[in-house]
Formats: sequence, structure tokens, C-alpha cells
Amino acid sequence: MSVSAKVPQWPYLTIANLLIPVAVLVFATGFFPYKPFMPGLATYEEADMPDSLGQAQPPAIFDKVVFMVVDALRSDFVFGEESGMEYVQSLIRSGAALPFTAHATSPTITMPRVKAITTGSIPSFLDVILNFAESDTSSTLATQDTWLAQLKAKEGGKLVMYGDDTWLKLFPGFFARADGTSSFFVSDFTEVDNNVTRHVPEELLNSDWNALIMHYLGLDHIGHKTGPKGPEMIPKQKEMDGIVRQIFEAIENEDHLENTLFVLCGDHGMNEGGNHGGSSPGETSPALVFMSPRLQNVFGANRESPTKASGEFEYYKKVEQSDIVPTLAGLLGFPVPRNNLGVFIADFLPLWEQDYDRLRLLQQNVNQVQKIVEATYPKYQWGASVGESIDCDGDLTVGQHLACRWQSIVKAASDATSKDFAHVTRSYYEFLYDAQAIMSTTASNYDVSKLFLGSSLAFASLVMAWCSLDKFGPITATGIFYTLTLALYGVLMFASSYVEEEHNFWYWVTSGWFCYLFISSSRKEWLPWFIFHPAVTLLILHRIIRRWNQTGQKYAGADDIVHSPLLCGSSSILLWSLVGAAYMDVTIRISRHVGRSISSADEDKQRKGGAGQDDNDADFESTDVNRFIGTLATLPLGATAFVFKLAFTSHDAPELTQGISPGLLAWVDALDLVGMARMVFGGLGVSLSWLVFAEWRRARNRKRTVAGNGDLALTTFDLLTLLLLTQTKAQNIPLYLLFRLQTFFLSLLSLSPTSLSLTTTLLSQTAFFALGNSNAISSISLSNSYNGVASYNISAVGLLLFLSNWAGPVYWALAGTVLLGAHGGVGGERRGFDTSELDERDWVVQERERLVGIREREVEEEGRRGEWGVWRQWVALATMGVAGGLVGVMAACTVLRTHLFVWSVFSPKFLFAVAWSVAHHLGVVVGLGSLVWWVGMW
Repeated sequence: MSVSAKVPQWPYLTIANLLIPVAVLVFATGFFPYKPFMPGLATYEEADMPDSLGQAQPPAIFDKVVFMVVDALRSDFVFGEESGMEYVQSLIRSGAALPFTAHATSPTITMPRVKAITTGSIPSFLDVILNFAESDTSSTLATQDTWLAQLKAKEGGKLVMYGDDTWLKLFPGFFARADGTSSFFVSDFTEVDNNVTRHVPEELLNSDWNALIMHYLGLDHIGHKTGPKGPEMIPKQKEMDGIVRQIFEAIENEDHLENTLFVLCGDHGMNEGGNHGGSSPGETSPALVFMSPRLQNVFGANRESPTKASGEFEYYKKVEQSDIVPTLAGLLGFPVPRNNLGVFIADFLPLWEQDYDRLRLLQQNVNQVQKIVEATYPKYQWGASVGESIDCDGDLTVGQHLACRWQSIVKAASDATSKDFAHVTRSYYEFLYDAQAIMSTTASNYDVSKLFLGSSLAFASLVMAWCSLDKFGPITATGIFYTLTLALYGVLMFASSYVEEEHNFWYWVTSGWFCYLFISSSRKEWLPWFIFHPAVTLLILHRIIRRWNQTGQKYAGADDIVHSPLLCGSSSILLWSLVGAAYMDVTIRISRHVGRSISSADEDKQRKGGAGQDDNDADFESTDVNRFIGTLATLPLGATAFVFKLAFTSHDAPELTQGISPGLLAWVDALDLVGMARMVFGGLGVSLSWLVFAEWRRARNRKRTVAGNGDLALTTFDLLTLLLLTQTKAQNIPLYLLFRLQTFFLSLLSLSPTSLSLTTTLLSQTAFFALGNSNAISSISLSNSYNGVASYNISAVGLLLFLSNWAGPVYWALAGTVLLGAHGGVGGERRGFDTSELDERDWVVQERERLVGIREREVEEEGRRGEWGVWRQWVALATMGVAGGLVGVMAACTVLRTHLFVWSVFSPKFLFAVAWSVAHHLGVVVGLGSLVWWVGMW
């Protein structure tokens, strides 16, 4: 098979891969458009109020607000019996604080939640992506109507902000004084909060501001690192409680703060893993507390605190997070922002003594929401008079339903002089709550044409990838299995529960594939001890791997190996023994490469001395001395990597180091983690540079007719494996020992390129989920994303974030490349024997046949190594898999775009599909894989 004969098929493959990012971009712009909004600031003059209520505005209760956001402040962190915020609870008991659980809609990420808190609208899911872009300014709220803009527009309005710099990106030029901190440097628990707190005493003495905004990040960082029950969580809660005490006592004692409202809230919560982004109860249930000494005079001491939750993380009354906006508007006396979908919280109505003031307050909220409803359903009557009535007794569309609610409001408001204020109030709230529920679900402005175009481009990529394949003669079982897997995967994308539990699909398909490999191999030759068959061994290893981490949604808290007593607590010494074995295995493999590189220097010396090898035997093998020197040179790198992981875990998850000597832990705790990580990365870089240079020199000394054994490809793979260990959580590192065993047993099977492609695709998917990942954004781990990073750098953090969450798939993408070309004898030493030396005696006939078969397989694998056509076939199969998966995900998102779970299930799945197709496929499989394949030809 010549390369030239395959040239016409390369353009198809190139176009197929170029279409993938184009399809993703086109589909994303249609699926995640920027939501249209009404420009300008709302004014009281816009309100269309019936004469019966008059035009006077309700008086403002407060003239200043202190708005304190504690990132990831879950409701139980404030209201629960194990909370460390005792002072806040005392304020609740005294009546000086009104507590709520604020429902935060998905996505539970900081930027979209801050948008909801300040505009009262439902943010775009695209903000999930923009949330990770530190330099992004495209998502600004500078031109939108927010409660910050309304306060700034008031006479003498001045805003001050300290904390998360997300506020500075959203509100550029808004703040008279500000000091921002990065929200992504999650290794920082202390300084990131101290940088906020140091400004508090001075600002409490200043009287020139009418809004002081603080956004604390430390508690969220602790959650990401150690989870909600980590040892640092309660001390951090007590620290936040102390800040609340300091501010509240200043409000009590300072005259210029007498009419100040103090709001404490979380932007989102966290799940039991300490992460967020999804729609689990823990993630969507942040705390919300309104505090002021003036509240005590109205509400009195009639609440218990701490208390028990009535539902999952549901304490006291549950409100929508967007309800903060109209509530602040009423309490501080400014018009409700124009894009608000929130509802004024009814608990605050008693602050106004006059019923007319309460109704006017609600009607401002009603008129503002009515304008959004009218813009969405313009064909119905939305004026101050009833006009043509709608039959509200039959089956109604959502637009008709809201129109009927509006008719009830108009009639009730016109009868307000009857002083049936309860009826009017009830009519107002019925309309507001229904409009909020309906408009929140229709808040996405899809561009359906782009959805279809993006899906069509993904399908075109699939067709192009198929066209780039070698044309098959007979239909093979592997091809059928591959096709059925893609088809079934696409169908399952239309079921939300299967998307949430996708890991089970890959686990069972992989098991089925290994069973097929065993049956297929047994048909050729039955082994009495079948339990030792490579396919059976692979199946056993796969069964252990799938039980390592319990993932998904339904059984997220079920028993697994990682959380079993076998590896936790005092038994963590076993975990670290396995971790050490994994590091030792990789270190020994790297030392062999270094020893081999040293032998090349000896080779050069002998060549110069005239004692060169035979021309047909170009490479020297490393001697015992060279291997020993290689071990001495490599051991410090492996030891440093291991010590870094121990030190990092001691800070990140101390419960995993309980079985380690206290003296050793005290020593590693004093180490500089950033410096240690940089030493590891630097050592990997130096090692790779030296080994590449050594292999280049060996390749240069070979005769053109003599090929290398692809050792540099295996060298690169082993060095990258050490990098992946560094980016993997300690409890998951033993999985690499199992991955290594799987790689070995795969090398014993005579798999065709198609079979090997399918196998590595399946193992990449199972490794992703086995490492604890899922299709929920909350499963994305940031804990290893700052290894070696002293300050936020989007490129470095983005790369480390990808490697830490896709470490398993990256491993198998490169392992598949090495297995495809049998680079460096990945399964063991190459036999390379001469079959002509075997005689014809009877007792060796069977052994001769076996060895001849082995040698023929080796020759075939060596032939693959230098063949770009084989690599093209490999990439084409991988591209088919990725493009086919994209088609299924895009089709499901298009068809189910109005589904209840479109934002909590299907949208996150699309983002994960983007990461798989662009970062993993194009970046790793195609980009890095091509590089490894090329150096394997040296």
C-alpha cells in the first residue's frame, strides 16, 4: 500500500476535520445567542397606573445597601444546625433578619448568577463559557438596566466594590472605588478574602456611597478543594459571620448608616463534591438574608434558627434569585429594571403602612413585567382596559393564559376603590408568578436556521470522514459494531436520563466488545485456561475500573472503591502505595529511555573511533551501566512528582493522608507547591528535549535503508503519562496501573487498525467517566488547574484544566497511537528472531508455527509504523466517531430545545461534546497524535 495511492483521500479527511469547529461554532451561535434586552433605564413615568391608585410613588424604606455575596454560600451553611454562622442566626431569631432560600436556575456559575441577581432576567447559557474567560468583556452589563445602574443614576449615586472581578467585567466604569480579585485561583483560601475585608472598616466610615458591594471567594475555593464538609469550611463560615457582625454593628451605631439595608447572599450553592454548575438541589439553593435593625420593629422575634430543612436544602421560604431585583427596587425607591422577571417578595409588604403604597409597589412590578410579556405575545390585549375578552375557561396557550391573568389584573385594579386589597394583591401575584415561570422557560431566542446548518455541517463532516476511509470489500463484524455503537449513542442523546447516566452506555458497550474479542479469538484457537486470555483479562480490569468512581446523577453517592475503607482513613497507606507504584512504573520506563539515549553517545564515540556497528544494525542497545545512569538521572524527577502529589493532597484532601506519618506530612506541608510543580514541569521539558535530541542524532547516523523502532513515540507517551499523573487527583492515580495493564494485554491481541480504533475510543470514554467525570458542569474539577501557576493565566489554566479532566482520554488517545505502530515494542521487547534458524524436528513444529505467526505479526506492525496511509485510516475512524456523536448531540438539542431539561442536561452535554470534538479530537488525537506518529518514524 503506497502513500501516493492514498493522496486523493487526504483532502476528504482534511475537510472533515475542518468542518468540525465550523459546525460547532455555527450551532453554538444559534443555540447560545445573546438574549435581546430592552435598552435604557426604566423610569416611574413609564408606568401605566389606573387613576384609582394615584401617581404618588411609595416611599423608600432604605437609602443605602450593603450587598455581600459569599460565593457558593449554600443555604445550610447559614441556616443549618451545623452552620458556623451563629451571629446571623441570632439576627434571624431576633427578627432583625429575614431569611430565604433563593432558587438559582442552571447554570449555577458565577457570571450568569450575578447577571440574574442584578438584572432580574434569565441569563444566557453562553455565560458558562464566558465565565471562564478572564479577559472577556463582551458580556458586559454596562448598557443594560440593573439595580446598580438605577442606584448610580440617583442623585449622588456612588458605588463601591471589592472582591470577585467578575463585577468589574460586567460593570466597567461603574465603581468609584474598587479592588478586584480573580475568581479562578482556587488554591487561595485566605488572601482572596483578606483583600476584601481590609477595605471594610474604612468604607463603613465613609458616607459618600449608596451601595457597597463585596464578593467573597474563599468559601467557594474551599468547596472546590475539599468539598462542603472539608476541615476549612466551618472556620471560613465563622470568618464570614464575623464580617456580618462587623457590618451590622456599624449599621446600628453609625448615624450615616441608619437607613442601610444589609443583604447577605450566595450566587449559587455546591454539590457534595464541592463543585457547581449543574442543577442539583445543593447547587441551586444558595442562602439569602435581608438584615437591618429596622426590620426588628416590624417583624419581631418569631423565627427559629438554626432550623431543619423542609426539603433538600430548602430552609424558610423559597424565592427565585431574580426576586432580589424588584425587592431592592421597592426597598430603596427606584424603578424596577426593564428586563426583570423577578417578583417583589411579599414578606416585605408590611414595611409600608398604607395599602395603596403596597399596591402601587406591586403594580410597578406588574407593569414592568407586562411590557416583556407584551413584547413576547404582541397579538393579545395588554392595555389598561380589558378590550376584547378571551374565553379563559377552555384549553389555553401560554400566551392566552397570561392574557387571561392580565384581564383579571385590570378588573381587580379598577375595583381597588372597593378596598378589597387582598383580592387585588392576589391577582397581581398570580400574574407575576405565572409570567415569571412562563417567560423564564422561553427566555432563549434560538436561531433555528443556524441549528440546522450546524447539524448539517457536522453530518457533512461524518460523510467526508467516511469517504476518506479505504473502501472495504466484505462487511466486517468490527465495522458493524462500530456503526451500531454510533447509531445507538445518537439515539440515546434524545433521553435526558441517559445523558445523565451516559457512563453506563460506554461501560456496557466496552464489556460487550471485550466479550466479542474473546469469542472471536476462541473460534480460531481455544485455550484451556481461558481465564488468562487477554480479552478476558481486559474484561476483568474493566470491571474494576468502572467501580473505581461512582458517577452520573442517579447513583452519585453510591459505594465505590475510592470512598471505601480500603483506601480511606487509616488505610490510605494502601492508596499511597499504589500511587507510589504508578509513579515508580513510569519513572522506570523513562529511565530506560534515558539509558538508551546515553548509549547513543557511546555509539558516536565508537563510530568516530572506527569501531562502528554493522551498517545493517544501526542502533546500540543500552548497557546495564547506561540503564543505571538513566535511573539515577530520572529518579529525582519521579520522586519530586510523587512528593508534590503528596504535598498537594495534604492541602487539597487531607482525609486521604490520614495513614501517613505526621512527621512526613509536616515536612511536605512546608513545601512550596507552585515551585514543586514547576520543577516537575521543567524536568519533563528538559527530559523530552534531551531524548528528542538523542533520537534525532541516532536517526541521523542510521543508513537511509534502516528504520528505527519508534522508541521516541513511546518516550513521548511515557513522559506525557507522568504529566497526566501530575494533573490527576491522588485517589485516581492507581487507575493508571490498570490502564497500563490494559495496554499490555491489548498488545497481545492481533487487532486490526479498525478494531484498535474502536477499542481506544471505548476505553477513552470509559476512562473519562471512571475518573469521576460526568456530563454535569459541576463535575469539572479545578483543583489541579493551578499546578505551577502563581497568578491567573488563561492559557496555562485552560490547558491544565483540560488535562486534569480529560487525563484518561488523553492517555488512551496516545496509547492507541503507540499500539497502532507498535512503537518501541510497547507490549514488551520485540522478538526479532530469524525463523530460518528453526529446524524441522517434530517436537518443535508447533512451536515453529507459533513463532512464525508472532514474527509475521511483528513484521506487519513494523510495516504500519512508516505508513501514513495507516495513520490516515486511524484519524478517519476517529473523526467518524466524533462527527457522528456531534450529529446526535446537535440533533437532540435542536429537537428538544423547548424541553424542561434543555439547560440543565442537554446544554451541558453540548459543551462537553464541544470539548471532546475540538480539544480532545483535534488537539490530542489529530494534533498530538500526528506528532507522536511522526517522531515514531525516526
